[in-house]
Amino acid sequence: MQKAEIIKHPAEQVGSSIKKLAWSAIMESLALIILGILFIVLQETIVRILAYLIGVFFIVKGGFQIVSYYMEKGQNDLFNNKLLSGVVSILIGVALSIIGEDIANVFRVVIGVIIIYESLVRINTASKLSVAKIDAWKYILIIALIMLVIGVFVTFNSGAVITLVGWMMIITGIVGIVGDAVFIQHVNRVIDAFTGKTNSEK
Repeated sequence: MQKAEIIKHPAEQVGSSIKKLAWSAIMESLALIILGILFIVLQETIVRILAYLIGVFFIVKGGFQIVSYYMEKGQNDLFNNKLLSGVVSILIGVALSIIGEDIANVFRVVIGVIIIYESLVRINTASKLSVAKIDAWKYILIIALIMLVIGVFVTFNSGAVITLVGWMMIITGIVGIVGDAVFIQHVNRVIDAFTGKTNSEK
């Protein structure tokens, strides 16, 4: 009985940690939707105000993520994207904090880069589901590719106005939430697949 509990406990910890990361991604998608609505309603005025506020937020968030990565290093490294996320967050925060007058264009590029990053994270998630032989990986991959196309469009289309960028952010947020919700539904099977593989190797 004690041995079974010892074997089960790490798997439960991994599952709990992965679910927290997925819920965190959902909250980020909700934030993206809210920001997109603000872009559509308030347009350029809100862009200038938010540039500095969000810049500070990204720097602080990035710092916490990098510290958290090194504190958790060696635990759940398979799903730990915090170092990459932290570095990207700090770079975005610094860019937003020191930017000049052409804030609207820069904001468009920053949002595009964020969407591209989110799509790459979900492509990674789809690969994990594929390894676990969960059919839902196909849907998450399609969602990730849609996000990637939107991110590239927003980043490199200089003619994209703030309203259009706002709608793109809302669509990306909705698509991201759907993908993360699908992943959460199947997270236990992902854990079983990887822990089962580890046990068979032993």
